[in-house]
Amino acid sequence: MQDWVGHGAVVTGGASGLGAATALWLSQAGMKVTLFDLNEDLGAAHAAAIGGAFARVDVADPTSVAAGLAVAVAAHGTPRVLVNCAGIAAAAKTVSRGQAHDPAMFARVIGVNLIGSFNCASQAAALMVASDPVDADGARGVIVSTASVAAFEGQVGQVAYAASKGGIVAMTLPMARDLSDKGIRVCAVAPGLFLTPLLAELPEDVQASLGAQVPFPARLGDPAEYAAIVGHITQNPMLNGEVIRLDGAIRMAPR
Repeated sequence: MQDWVGHGAVVTGGASGLGAATALWLSQAGMKVTLFDLNEDLGAAHAAAIGGAFARVDVADPTSVAAGLAVAVAAHGTPRVLVNCAGIAAAAKTVSRGQAHDPAMFARVIGVNLIGSFNCASQAAALMVASDPVDADGARGVIVSTASVAAFEGQVGQVAYAASKGGIVAMTLPMARDLSDKGIRVCAVAPGLFLTPLLAELPEDVQASLGAQVPFPARLGDPAEYAAIVGHITQNPMLNGEVIRLDGAIRMAPR
């Protein structure tokens, strides 16, 4: 198993939800974590709670990403683990009431979810490439991005979101191949229905109804369960180029 104790890690979208849980897991595993998020209050508070650092970063802006990585390097050295959790969702059909999908909304979702993940991955990888290997295999780092079951079974109104997550799925293997001779592994996790801040705002009966759609366990996923699979990816050197569904065997219906 690969040991990243004492090394730096970056988690985007680390102020809440899947990102916050992942940042906590990595810090408890002995990594020095920098959180990227637009929510300064939540991000700084969570970073302080786990003994990490925080940078206000818009992942869709490569200049902002570069500035955030500079903060991470200054605080904890070269990041050896990057986890992309930053993302947004938008609900709109391709055509609704005779009107075409707002192209700006579509572009924004792609910009944050897909291009944002690429910006962080490519820039973090460049830092990893310039660093020394940490083991006999020549390992230099691990990149994990967040896809979604929507990449495979996008529902009505998820055309933008599904396209962005499908892009992450498609990007994973070629990126792993690109970086294989550099000792950098690349994977993605495709979560199903998880109790993120977005779902937490729904009434409890609605949450229960959504959870009941999951074959087993018939409930919403816990962000800690997402964090655990990300943690395993970082530690298992044979996991590379893979997209792992984490969904309780759900297959999404059209609606």
